[in-house]
Amino acid sequence: MGGRLVSARRALAALALLLAACHFPGSAPESRPGVAAAEDERVFQLHPIGKVVKKGDGPARLEIEERYAQGLLGLSEWSHVQVIYWFDQNDTPEQRAVLQVHPRGDASAPMTGVFACRSPVRPNLLALTTCRIVSIEGRVVTVEDIDAFDGTPILDLKPYSPGPDQARGEVRAPEWARKRAAQ
Repeated sequence: MGGRLVSARRALAALALLLAACHFPGSAPESRPGVAAAEDERVFQLHPIGKVVKKGDGPARLEIEERYAQGLLGLSEWSHVQVIYWFDQNDTPEQRAVLQVHPRGDASAPMTGVFACRSPVRPNLLALTTCRIVSIEGRVVTVEDIDAFDGTPILDLKPYSPGPDQARGEVRAPEWARKRAAQ
């Protein structure tokens, strides 16, 4: 079990390093206020694999592009999927420069760094949500409870695995987050 935890931590660390240097066309580091482009800065390009189609309060559809549809093989055996997507509606140099916010726009919550909350404004506009799979038909995955807008670009899907994806040991959270979870 310890080996899986170490592997999961290494994978997360590698993903964090990769994502820290990602950008979409037109969002190069030099275009972000307060962020200087280093001569040796590595740049990665991400290409959406699909988009979120969301109408009203019901389940959402993750429409995967045809060229990636074969990647869905076996996903129907899982109950939940982690959806990695791009907060495209916040992709401006000004939004990327914001490093502290009141979580969820709640002025009664303390000012918090974007790496200590789930703010949609951050240097790299990545989002991660775990969703229950309702159905999979062809290249469409229907899910519940995704906090993305209609048309949001999907970057990746990963099955939620109860072993490596669950927190180990005691979990702690700040008071503002515990209050929010209790609502």
